[in-house]
Amino acid sequence: MSIPLPDTSPALVALDWGTSSLRAYLLDGSGRMIESAREPKGIMQVEAGGFAKVFDEITRAWLGRCPGLPAIAAGMVGSAQGWVEAPYLPCPASPDDLAGALVQAPGRRLWIVPGVLQPGDRPDVMRGEETQVAGALALRPELAADARIVLPGTHSKWARVCNGRIESFTTYMTGELFAVLRDCSILGRTAGSGPGRDGDAAFLRGVDAARGADGIAPLLFSARALVLTGGIAPEDALDYLSGLLIGDELRSALAEAGAAPRLIGEPALAARYARALARFGLDGADTIPDTAAAGLWRIAAAAGIVKTTRTEVA
Repeated sequence: MSIPLPDTSPALVALDWGTSSLRAYLLDGSGRMIESAREPKGIMQVEAGGFAKVFDEITRAWLGRCPGLPAIAAGMVGSAQGWVEAPYLPCPASPDDLAGALVQAPGRRLWIVPGVLQPGDRPDVMRGEETQVAGALALRPELAADARIVLPGTHSKWARVCNGRIESFTTYMTGELFAVLRDCSILGRTAGSGPGRDGDAAFLRGVDAARGADGIAPLLFSARALVLTGGIAPEDALDYLSGLLIGDELRSALAEAGAAPRLIGEPALAARYARALARFGLDGADTIPDTAAAGLWRIAAAAGIVKTTRTEVA
């Protein structure tokens, strides 16, 4: 009887290349991670004309051992400010559609994944998140039929998946709004800088306030007023503000009823979203890990730039 064994030799370099950071993965012939690296070399930190140099530096050891190894990248590296611009594909878009529209970087065996566009009077775009969604579908095939997937972050994305394709999505600038209010408004000046007394309770208080309101605008100043009146400690003010913003995002996004969405993102932030979702009556919003590497492998395999090989022993 033959037992299939995974091919553990290097097969692909996968790059999650965003605005502020670059994550690189060396994947074997089954798409499993062999090694990884991370550098603060997002596109905003790369000098003009310097993308090839950064690519060579982060992959030097791997390509030195395995010359000619193909590579694939997703994220802002494919934007107009990146290495080479990859187009936006209109919704609905599947992993196979993304694979059919890869753009090769000049002078390297590197292909860049396109973004996804939701056209219309109020257009929306994503670049990088489409690959994470592809990874989620590869890791959890049962989601392909119909699922809501949330990608918290600077610009949170709520994506609807149907029949294995991204059918629609909405962007919420929750993370960026938090940073602007913290750093550039009176709300940040009121907040304390030390460890909070009960940041989790303050966060949930903010979520509950936003859940019961019609919008965020009348609530924001309460992040200052509550501190001035002793309602919350200064050190907990930013947790309360975070709760207001995330709660308002959920209030808007959950206008359409449904099961708890699946989460993709940094574990601490995803856990915060899961706690907020529970306040809306949606328990069990689990987080899917390692979606970027899985999505890059899925797209590369569909494009034929990597072979999914297996060895067998009797």
